[in-house]
Amino acid sequence: MIDHVAIITGVQDEADAFLPDHSARTAGSPLGTIRQIDHAGKTVSVLCCGIGKVHAGAAALYMHSHFSPDLFLVIGTAGHVSALAGDCFYLGESLQADYGTLERFGDHDGFTHYNAGAWPIGPSDWKPFTAHPMPEALALPQARIATADCFVKCPERSGYLRDVLKADLVDMETAAVAQIAALLDRPWAGIKAVTDGANSDSSGDFHANLERAANRAAEEAARFIELL
Repeated sequence: MIDHVAIITGVQDEADAFLPDHSARTAGSPLGTIRQIDHAGKTVSVLCCGIGKVHAGAAALYMHSHFSPDLFLVIGTAGHVSALAGDCFYLGESLQADYGTLERFGDHDGFTHYNAGAWPIGPSDWKPFTAHPMPEALALPQARIATADCFVKCPERSGYLRDVLKADLVDMETAAVAQIAALLDRPWAGIKAVTDGANSDSSGDFHANLERAANRAAEEAARFIELL
């Protein structure tokens, strides 16, 4: 039974886009103001914690310790790195794209991936975090998102995320929330809309498309919560 959803975003526009006209209660936190909304018979706590995995993981732990939500939900924007059609996606899987070993030894020259938190030595062994099942009626395309503490605007890096990690999207928060959710034995989900193609145009595209994408993801997040 899901009665309380904790929404986490990296950018304030993404948090502000979620049901902006609904009456809300507010509470302070070290990571920012938490807005609490009653929606579809559930309590929804919304926090913009700031960009990056440390902020996102800290936000998930803070929300857990103070509100004990039944589900963590990451919403907002992402870069698009694959040919998967769509402009807004349900994040069925997530993984940390920058956890592992950077090495140049023998025949290997590059980055070896491991499960986040695992000992990064030996054969590469990793698998993505799996999200709470998407309600069938939501009918969004499902994507795998790669999370790293860098804003990707490099076609070569995008290709690596797509071809090696089989990612469709890239962001800076989702997999950190998913990892905390797994440690706490709580479900997580994510809904992200596309701002850019993770290429040389990404900085301008992100700013140009931020409001539209934030609103799109927030609208689908509200529908998702209604369907839970």
